[in-house]
Amino acid sequence: MSHIAFTTSVTHAAVAFHRSGAKQWSTLFPTTWRSRRTNPSLFANSNRKRLQSRFFASAKNGGNGAVVDEISETVKAHTNFVWPDNKKPRVCILGGGFGGLYTALRLESLQWPDDKKPQIALVDQSERFVFKPMLYELLSGEVDEWEIAPYFSDLLASTGVRFLKDRVKVLHPSDHAGVNGPNASTRGGTVHLESGLHIEYDWLVLALGAESKLDVVPGAVEFAIPFSTLEDARKVNNRLKILERKTFGKDRQISVAIVGCGYSGVELAATVAERLQNRGIVRAINVETTICPTAPPGNREAALKVLSSRKVELLLGYFVNCIRRARESESSNTLTGVDENRIETVPGFEKYILELQPAERGVQSKVIEADLVLWTVGSKPPLPHLEYSDVPFVIPLNARGQVETDETLRVKGHPRIFALGDSSALRDSNGRILPATAQVAFQQADFTGWNLWAAINGRPLLPFRFQNLGEMMVLGRYDAAISPSFVEGLTLEGPIGHTARKIAYLMRLPTDEHRLKVGISWFTKSAIDSVSLLQSTLSKVLSDSTAHSD
Repeated sequence: MSHIAFTTSVTHAAVAFHRSGAKQWSTLFPTTWRSRRTNPSLFANSNRKRLQSRFFASAKNGGNGAVVDEISETVKAHTNFVWPDNKKPRVCILGGGFGGLYTALRLESLQWPDDKKPQIALVDQSERFVFKPMLYELLSGEVDEWEIAPYFSDLLASTGVRFLKDRVKVLHPSDHAGVNGPNASTRGGTVHLESGLHIEYDWLVLALGAESKLDVVPGAVEFAIPFSTLEDARKVNNRLKILERKTFGKDRQISVAIVGCGYSGVELAATVAERLQNRGIVRAINVETTICPTAPPGNREAALKVLSSRKVELLLGYFVNCIRRARESESSNTLTGVDENRIETVPGFEKYILELQPAERGVQSKVIEADLVLWTVGSKPPLPHLEYSDVPFVIPLNARGQVETDETLRVKGHPRIFALGDSSALRDSNGRILPATAQVAFQQADFTGWNLWAAINGRPLLPFRFQNLGEMMVLGRYDAAISPSFVEGLTLEGPIGHTARKIAYLMRLPTDEHRLKVGISWFTKSAIDSVSLLQSTLSKVLSDSTAHSD
C-alpha cells in the first residue's frame, strides 16, 4: 500500500521519491504560498510537465534524490461557497457518476429531522450525467444523447442538491484528529476547485470515477481513442461517419482495431462490426487467450457466437507493443510481419500501424494497419493532489491510486470522508478488490447515503456487502447476453436478452421523471421499428407472390 503524506516546509515545494517495499510519495508544500501568490497544486497547469520531468530525472539518477522547485503561477483570487444554512450539516460530493449522483439522490430520499437534513453540493467537471453502460447504443443509433446523458440541472431541478460544474484541484481535510476525545474534529475540511471556489464541508464523498490509462503503450495517447466518456463516444461516432462517407460507393473497407477484449472491448467490437457490416472489418486484440476471462460462460459463448457471425477477427494472446502513424511511403508490402489477411485502409485518411508481440514464446509477431484505433484497457482514478494541513495527515492509497476504506466505506483515518466506486479499494470477504463496475457503484451509493444519515444522526454505520446480481453485455442493436446470478446456468441472449437488459437499465435511470420520459421514448421507437419491420415483411411477401403468379 502506498500513502500520500503531507507536512509543512519553510519556503519551497520539495518532492521526494524513495522505496521501502512499495513506492511512497511525500509532497511538501510551503507555508508561505498564499502570501507569495503562488500555486498550491504541485502538478498544475503550465508547470506540470516541467516538474514531472525533473522529478523522474532525479528518481533515475539517485532513487532517493529530492527535487526543489518553486511554482510561479499566480493563483486565482478565491471565493468561498455560501451554504444557505450554516447550522445544518454540509455534504460535498465530488464526482457525478453512478457513485456521486446516486448518493446525492439517496440522501434526498431519506427521512431527516428538520435540523439534521444536510445541504448537498455536487461537483462534476461535466454538465451531464452519463449512463456509461449504454454508450455503445449511441454508435448504433439506438438511443439519443438526452436519454443516457441528461443534464444535472434537469435531474436535480426538483431536489435541494446544488450542482457545480467545476474540477477538483485540492483537498484540505481536517478530520484526521479523530471523532472521540478532546481533540475530536468538529468539521470536515475544505475543497478547492479550479475556478477558485472554496467549499467548506462537514462530510465529504469521493466518487471521482476513473480515467482511461493510455500511457502504458507508446503512441496510444496520440493515436488511440478511449471509450469511456460521452466525449469519447462522440469522437468515435464522428470518425466512423467520416470513414463511412469516404468509402461510400467505393470498393474499400474500413479497418478498425480495438485494443482489449474485456466486456468493453467485446461490446464495442460487436457494435462497430454490426454498424459497418460488409463495409469494414474489426480486429480485437487481447493479451489473454480468451475474451472476457472473468465473464460467466454463457455470456462468453453468446459473445463469441455474435463476433463470429459478424466476422470480427480476434487476435488473442497478443499485446500491443506500439502504435504509430503510417508514413506516406509505407505500405503493407514494405512491412515485415504484416498480417496476411490485411485489409486496405481508406485512401486519403490517416492510417496507423500497430505492432503486436505474442504473450507466449514461439509465436510470430504481427503488424496490422487500421483507420481507427479504439482503446478499452486500463484505468486510473483521478484523485486530486491534496494540500497539507496544520497537523500532518495520511490518505491511504493502493497501488492503483484508489483510496483504502473500511467496510462502512469511510476512508481509513478520515471519519468524515467516504469513498466509493472507482475511487475506493474496498475488498470482499476473500480479500479481492471489488470490480469497478456500475453495479458495484449503484449498491455502494445506497450504503453511502444510509451511512451518512447514520453518522449525522449518531447511529451505527452498516458494513457494505456486495450482492452480485449477474452480468449483462450488449452485442448490437438487437443482441445482448444476460446471466442472472439467482438462476445458475441461465443465459438470456439475442432479442430476449436485449429487451431484458434495456428494461433493467431503464429501472436504474436516476429519477422517476427521467425514467418516464425515456420509457415513453423507447416504447415509441420500438413501436415504429415493429411497424417498419411488418411493412418490410408484407412488401416482401407481396413481391414474392407477384413473382410466382407471373
